[in-house]
Amino acid sequence: MSENVRAAGHAEIDAQHTSVRALAPIYVDALQPTSDDDGERALRKAYEIGRQGIACGVGLPEFATMHHEALAKVLKRISKSPRIEEEVRRAAKFFAESLSPYEMAQRGFSDAVCALRRMNETMEGEIQRMAHAVHDEAGQLLVAARLAMSGVVSDASPSVQERLRELGDILDRVEVELRRLSHELRPTVLDDLGLAPALQLLAEGISRRSGVAVQVETCLEGRPRSNVETAVYRIVQEALTNVVRHARAKNVRIQLGHDNEGALHCTIRDDGVGFDALTGPSPKEPGGLGLIGMRERLNAVGGTLRIRSEPGWGTEIRIDMPVER
Repeated sequence: MSENVRAAGHAEIDAQHTSVRALAPIYVDALQPTSDDDGERALRKAYEIGRQGIACGVGLPEFATMHHEALAKVLKRISKSPRIEEEVRRAAKFFAESLSPYEMAQRGFSDAVCALRRMNETMEGEIQRMAHAVHDEAGQLLVAARLAMSGVVSDASPSVQERLRELGDILDRVEVELRRLSHELRPTVLDDLGLAPALQLLAEGISRRSGVAVQVETCLEGRPRSNVETAVYRIVQEALTNVVRHARAKNVRIQLGHDNEGALHCTIRDDGVGFDALTGPSPKEPGGLGLIGMRERLNAVGGTLRIRSEPGWGTEIRIDMPVER
């Protein structure tokens, strides 16, 4: 192990110990029973201590040890038995050791989520670069092609002029398709105006090309974080793509808004053929990889994805994004 890595590890451990020492007296005080305590106030204190512990990087084993230390002090005031504190400390070591696998799994999951978030950000940056290239560079090539054609038209025979006009019409259609692809790769309206207008524009485009009626209902107050907007937009985009390709649906309804606590919710409901939600489509089946990608993208920003579907009933996908604290 290099000196830098060893120093970083010691610094992390020292920071955890400092955080535990700072939280320990607060925890003991909150755990003490009081005459005017209605129980709910103590639970609120416990919740706030937990939040502080997460913010300071206190792990589960350290938190368990802190809890048993506080419990030993409380029980020592109740009982004069000298074994109380000894037994509680022994139980603390046992409990902390049993939490170690959870701690390792949690840290591994956190590392994976961070890596996934960085990967998504890198992908979005690359998609944005590709969208600009399609819009700007390909557009310039089309302009050059039209200029070259205009220089030939005057010297060409009538039959060749007619063919060149047909070619011009094809180039016009190519330009329209390139513009559409550019906007779907990275819609500028998402950056400029936000999630609701971007979803409305996406729904209109899907309806126009596929014939599926897509209705968007929004009641957002303000704008979510940029990475949340991007994640929700991509998930809705993937869901609509699956509907068009596999669901054989006629109608889709998208609802976007906040609950009373400010959490963001988005529901995509279609009236297609549906599938067995208990087993779900496998990665080898149509739409299987799409659903896996939706979950991974949402996990990276701290949200959850729920799917409800039955054969013949259709499919409902619900996105829940808790309030950022």
